[in-house]
Amino acid sequence: MTFLLPTVADTKRLGADLARLLRPGDLLILTGPLGAGKTALTQGIGAELGVAGPITSPTFIIARVHPPDTGTIPLVHVDAYRLGSLDELDDLDLDASIEDSVTVVEWGAGVVEQLTDSHLEIRIDRHDNDAREIELIGHGGDWDTRLKALTEGTC
Repeated sequence: MTFLLPTVADTKRLGADLARLLRPGDLLILTGPLGAGKTALTQGIGAELGVAGPITSPTFIIARVHPPDTGTIPLVHVDAYRLGSLDELDDLDLDASIEDSVTVVEWGAGVVEQLTDSHLEIRIDRHDNDAREIELIGHGGDWDTRLKALTEGTC
């Protein structure tokens, strides 16, 4: 399913809508060029999950854990761009917290899929007019059912 979102605020709103479908153990893999809106989408997810702290790009620290503040589910936000190998991914020990958290990985395609049996792939593209095109692709699990709830507005 694909969404065309005219503003960054719309991107954050989609993140918030998506967060209402999420549960501990979910893995979201975000792809898209620099400035596409990966962190903005994650900000919307984090706001709706009620996690602590501002959500900023984890580019220089690679992974940041946002514990619950007003919510109940932690958010693990990862930037896999600078990871050189699967061994470096293992060093992050993400699988130790993945069952209890929602894990969002920017630049994670081809690297982190093996962490869970199912995941949500989110492809983000930024158009010249600053609109974002976001495609959600469920892999395994009950993603098709959950995404249907998103389009029907029942989440």
